[in-house]
Order: sequence, then C-alpha cells, then structure tokens
Amino acid sequence: MNDSPSTPSADDPADEQAVRRLVPVWLEEAARHDAEAAGRARQEWEQGRLSSDAARELADWVTARVTDTGFNEDEGPSRQGPAHVSVADKAAVHRWLAARGHDV
Repeated sequence: MNDSPSTPSADDPADEQAVRRLVPVWLEEAARHDAEAAGRARQEWEQGRLSSDAARELADWVTARVTDTGFNEDEGPSRQGPAHVSVADKAAVHRWLAARGHDV
C-alpha cells in the first residue's frame, strides 16, 4: 500500500471528472467507426460499468488522443473543449480504470 499524498484514491474526484468529460467524446467517436460496439459500451457506461474490452478501448483511445504533446500549431494537434485530452487526463482515465480492476 502506498500512502503517498501524490497517489490519488480510487474515488479521486478529479479522475472521475476527467472520465465523465471524456467518455461521451470517446463513445461519439467510436460510434462513427463501430456503431454496434459503441452502443454496447454506451449501455454499459449508463449502467455504471465497462467490460474489459470497452475499458481497453477507452484506455487506448485516451492514449492516442493526448493533445498536450509539446507540438506547436504547425507540428501537431491542438483542440479545445471536451475533446482536449491532456497527459494528466490520460493518467486520470488509466487510474480510474485500474481502480475498477481493469488491466490498462
């Protein structure tokens, strides 16, 4: 067990907030690629759970969507709003999933 103050608890409100902001964006994007799988994931999310497949997809998606990469405007992505994914957001989603028993 790690009692370090920098280690958030499984119920960290900041992690929860990041997940609640990003999951709808992920589901919307996923629906454009595989509506059936996204529909299942949305239903799971609304029931307060995610399957291991959906959790893995979310973890991969948030990793791929990190937009705070140090690029300037000419070199890479820059998004504002709910689709903006920072390195801290990625870490929060991964912690949130891991705290719920998902291997990410």
